[in-house]
Amino acid sequence: MIELRSDTKSQPTPAMREAIAYAVVGDEQRREDPTVLRLERSGAELLGQEEAVFLPTATMANEIALRVLGRPGDEVIAEENSHIFIAELGGPAVHAGLMARPLPSVGGRFTAAQVRRAFRPGDSTHVSRTRIVSVENTHNASGGRIWPPSELRAVVATCRELGIDLHLDGARLLNAAVALGTPARELASPFDTVTLCLSKGLGCPLGALIAGSDERMAEARRLKHQFGGAMRQAGIVAAAGVYALEHHFDRLAEDHTRARRLGEGLLEAGLPIDLDAVETNFVQVDVGALGLTSQDALRRLAGEGVGLSATIHPNVLRAVTHLDVTDEAVEQAIELIPKALGVLVRA
Repeated sequence: MIELRSDTKSQPTPAMREAIAYAVVGDEQRREDPTVLRLERSGAELLGQEEAVFLPTATMANEIALRVLGRPGDEVIAEENSHIFIAELGGPAVHAGLMARPLPSVGGRFTAAQVRRAFRPGDSTHVSRTRIVSVENTHNASGGRIWPPSELRAVVATCRELGIDLHLDGARLLNAAVALGTPARELASPFDTVTLCLSKGLGCPLGALIAGSDERMAEARRLKHQFGGAMRQAGIVAAAGVYALEHHFDRLAEDHTRARRLGEGLLEAGLPIDLDAVETNFVQVDVGALGLTSQDALRRLAGEGVGLSATIHPNVLRAVTHLDVTDEAVEQAIELIPKALGVLVRA
């Protein structure tokens, strides 16, 4: 199987497994695990924040961030297909009591003007206050699209003017940093809370970070226990995160190059690919334009030994390159995907 369903499908490398095997550990709940502490320090520095907290998943990290920033009845603004709205089982309402204010977008990016129009100052009798704006960078549902720094700065400036706190869902933030050639801290430091997933492009078996000010991260640690996310000898898995930040960050550029090659090859073969949307490690395929449903297309692809996945968009599939996808696998996929979908390769 050529595994292109998600970058979460990557396997720990032998060197990462060795780091896991020889990790120095302690009681993480009591903050006595040196490997966890090392990962948290590295993560905070990477993201330009005062402190970071190690958590099992990025979904838990997002939900804790929203709980730290908001109060029940407050409103959170985010893009309509953002992960916190479509892939966390209503978590903002369940865990933080937040109202969701979705914004339409192009490429997963809304504008400062949209934030200004949507903002509600709230009152003491009827209207909820807009408390949080959440930005997702890169944007999963739009195909790994990147926020241009200028657009990000404009949204941040507007939120500061209006007194709105800012959360960055940075599950794949390092993909954005590598693609832009910009330090991750420049993209992350303007936000009040930042989350980073370790089990996507970085190739860890699990884990995530939430980062922010010392005060906010003290509350995040309390919520970590309340959410059931505190662990014991967690250095076993934190060691994978330490290794990934030191060895798998810069190599994300290889995933981007392979995604671009995959997109170009599939377009040349006659598939409906928007190359302008291939900004990081995602390639989206509009199988509806071929007269296929997502289910039919996925069944055909599996029959040829290729794994893609469905998206929130009807009859649009995605292919995601990652640590385990080689140049050879990309070339095979360029041959097998058109064959599976009934498209003749152009001469």
